Amino acid sequence: MLLTASELAVIFADRILFDDVSFTVNARERIGLVGRNGAGKSTLLKIMAGEHVPDVGEVVLPRGRKIGYLPQQMVHQEGKTVYEEALSAFAELKALEKTIDALADEVAHRQDHESAEYLELLNKQHEANERYTMLGGHGIEGETEKVLTGLGFERSDFDAPTSTFSGGWRMRIELAKILLRQPDVILLDEPTNHLDLESIQWLEEFLKSYVGAVFLVSHDRAFLDNLTNRTIEISNGSVFDYPSNYSRYMELRQERREQLQSSYENQQKQIKQSEKFIERFRAKNTKATLVQSRIKQLDKIERITLDEEDTSSIKFRFPDAPRSGLVVVDVKDLSKRYDDNLVLDHVSMEIHRGEKVAFVGKNGEGKSTMSRIIGGRENFEGTMKPGHNVSLGFYAQDEADRLPQDLTAFQVIDNAATGEMRLKVRSLLGAFLFSGEDVDKKVKVLSGGERSRLALARLLLQPVNLLILDEPTNHLDMRSKDVLKQALQNYTGTLILVSHDRDFLKGLTQKVVEFKDQKTREFPGDVYEFLRKKKLETLDELGRQADEKKAAAPVNEPVDNKARYEAKKELDREQRKWRKQVQDLEKEVAKLEKSIASHEADMADPAKFKTMSHDTFTQYDKLKARLEAAMNEWTEAQEEFEKFEEKKREV
Repeated sequence: MLLTASELAVIFADRILFDDVSFTVNARERIGLVGRNGAGKSTLLKIMAGEHVPDVGEVVLPRGRKIGYLPQQMVHQEGKTVYEEALSAFAELKALEKTIDALADEVAHRQDHESAEYLELLNKQHEANERYTMLGGHGIEGETEKVLTGLGFERSDFDAPTSTFSGGWRMRIELAKILLRQPDVILLDEPTNHLDLESIQWLEEFLKSYVGAVFLVSHDRAFLDNLTNRTIEISNGSVFDYPSNYSRYMELRQERREQLQSSYENQQKQIKQSEKFIERFRAKNTKATLVQSRIKQLDKIERITLDEEDTSSIKFRFPDAPRSGLVVVDVKDLSKRYDDNLVLDHVSMEIHRGEKVAFVGKNGEGKSTMSRIIGGRENFEGTMKPGHNVSLGFYAQDEADRLPQDLTAFQVIDNAATGEMRLKVRSLLGAFLFSGEDVDKKVKVLSGGERSRLALARLLLQPVNLLILDEPTNHLDMRSKDVLKQALQNYTGTLILVSHDRDFLKGLTQKVVEFKDQKTREFPGDVYEFLRKKKLETLDELGRQADEKKAAAPVNEPVDNKARYEAKKELDREQRKWRKQVQDLEKEVAKLEKSIASHEADMADPAKFKTMSHDTFTQYDKLKARLEAAMNEWTEAQEEFEKFEEKKREV
């Protein structure tokens, strides 16, 4: 047992955030903490980390055990490079290094090799070296490099000051320090919010094999499903513990509620029957003994109570989109650089009316940059033309942080509303879970999830036919994300979506644009079609090839008919290309074999052999070499042809 939480309670003013919360965390457990925004998840993590004191109860950590905690928001250290800051995770080892160096220096300068003091000094040196080895001191540089690169840093970033990086990248540095310290329990509050798909996959794999326990808050369903083996839900001030990942938890939760509802109804029926008997025979002396017996039985019943289901979630749909021209976005030969950093290099693409497009790729490859260019918020070189009658709605990554901090939620919406929408401000806020006194809260006191909901609500004030959303799910809870996804599926306009949330992207878009090496590449179908084409286990492109069995296994993901048709067309084109290459090579091989056979026949004739020049033998050797190369090329082309034949059968 690594950690025990006993009877925890937190009360804010007259509101009980949670009460009588108890659980244990054991070695190697991977626990997901779930619940709606405001349920108390982050507060519970702070209590476990020792940064917040509960009103009632305690958290017990055995002596010698360590906790690593990554909050959503943190204060960053200044004055070091990325590599130096990451190495600060090894404070004990660095102090031990200095001790070992000092002891070695003292040993080297001592002359009393037979004295007890000298032997004691050697003993201290030996113990220090043993502890240094035991703590892994000889591998800290390699481990630091491995973790930093896994989290997305290039080796060229290692010597750059931390102050030159954005908040999301500096969060990665803090995460790297926690992983390098190897605490017994890792507490993570929304760790995937600022990670790209590659880094999420790397973090998943790292945490799966981690020797300690992991306790995390995340609204990324795929991340939870891939990692966790236990789910703790906070709902209406209580906790419910399930021995499963998130998807199985949802099933068990529904089963538990149905069983509890059935038991509750049966008990209520028994109680009413007993109360009816007592009421009917209370006044009859002949039944007094039976009545008293029924009363005692009723008093002893342990009443079943139903936990009120938390069904609150945002409720909205996007306004019908005005009709635009067929081509909504036309990008030609577009480039973008920041000082000496080239992000996009002569990129071209078209986005058509009604398309729902996902932008995917590593952080820093240009996804958000392109979305800002299309949204009119970035300068660029080349051409980017919006289509006829295009009206734009744009949600940037930092949209929630761009809200005026000193205005109330009501004022933010009221100031942006025009015409009839001004009469619907409170209704709109209510649909996004702002009711009663919540509408009068200032933006600066709202939680991250509340600010995100407010920024999304502001998008609904005007009907638009091109909607650009850059990481809209950060800070949204599961239910809110599901409702947003449903609204986007029903949206009648054109959608450009930047997201690293695999579950959110699933089945939502019909085209994927991959950003890589300053270029873009388009894939028809939804994100799992892209996943299959790239032969990846997750939406994580960066070189992690899927296991052959998984790559060959059919992916049972929903794909609409249009996507299947487009995907099949692309496979047909690729297959025709390889078939032609196979046929051309077969013709070349036949021609080469004929020429070689002719040369060999001449060389077998003594008369002709005598008259042959050196050039004839050179030409013969070249024909043999070309034949071998052509045969190798034919083998590769045939394998590619058969590969696309197999893919066609899967579509």
